[in-house]
Amino acid sequence: MRDSIYTIPVNEVFEPRCGCPICRMEQTLEQRCVDYIMGAAMMEPDVRIETNRLGFCTKHFEQMLHCKNRLSLALMLESHLQELKKDNFRDICTHAHTKPKKRNDVKTVNHTCFVCEKIDWALSRMLYTVVDQYAKDADFRQLFAEQEYLCLPHLEMLLDVGADHLPKKMKAEFEKQAINLAMKQLETVSTDVSHFCRMFDYRNSGENADWGNSRDSIERAIRLLTGVDFRE
Repeated sequence: MRDSIYTIPVNEVFEPRCGCPICRMEQTLEQRCVDYIMGAAMMEPDVRIETNRLGFCTKHFEQMLHCKNRLSLALMLESHLQELKKDNFRDICTHAHTKPKKRNDVKTVNHTCFVCEKIDWALSRMLYTVVDQYAKDADFRQLFAEQEYLCLPHLEMLLDVGADHLPKKMKAEFEKQAINLAMKQLETVSTDVSHFCRMFDYRNSGENADWGNSRDSIERAIRLLTGVDFRE
C-alpha cells in the first residue's frame, strides 16, 4: 500500500482535543484504507494478490458492503474465492493438523484481514511520529496535555512506543502525561457508572430524579476500556 494513502498530519488529529486522539487517528486510517480498496486499488495486481491471500475480517466486510461500489467488492470476492478453490483450503488444513498448543501461531484466511494489516502497519508508524513530535516540539507537548483523554488500549501502545523510542530524559514525563490523560477519564466514568447504578435504588426514582451525566456512562466506560464507541 502506498505511504501517501496513510499520510495524516499528527497535529490535525490532535487539534480537536475531543475524545481519544489515537482512536481518531485509527478511524481515519481505517476509512482511508476502505475507500482506497473500494476504489481504483481493486485493479492493481499487487493489491489483488494481497487481498486474495489475506481476505477481510467481518467488520471490514461490513464496511465495504455499505460502500456504493459493490462491483469493486464483487471483483475482489471473485478472485479471492478462486484462490481458496485453487489451494483447496490449504492453510485451514495446516491449522487443523498443527498441535493444539501451536495453533494460535498459525494464521489462516479466517485470522487475517487486508485492512487490519494495513491499519496496524500505518498506526505503528504514526505512533512513532507522535512520540517523536513530543520529544522535539514544545507546542505539541502542550497540545498533547490538552487532550480529553486516552483510551486504555492506545495508552498501552503509546507507552510501549515511548519506552522504545523516546530519549531517556523524556520517557518519565511522557509516561506521566499519558497516564494522567487516561486516569482523568477513568475517574470521570467510574464516578458516572457508580451514579448510574445508584439511580436504580427506589429512593432515587421519581420525576425529578437527577441522572447527571450517567445515562451514557456504560458506553463511555466501554470506550475507555476498549477504544470502541458503541454510541456511533
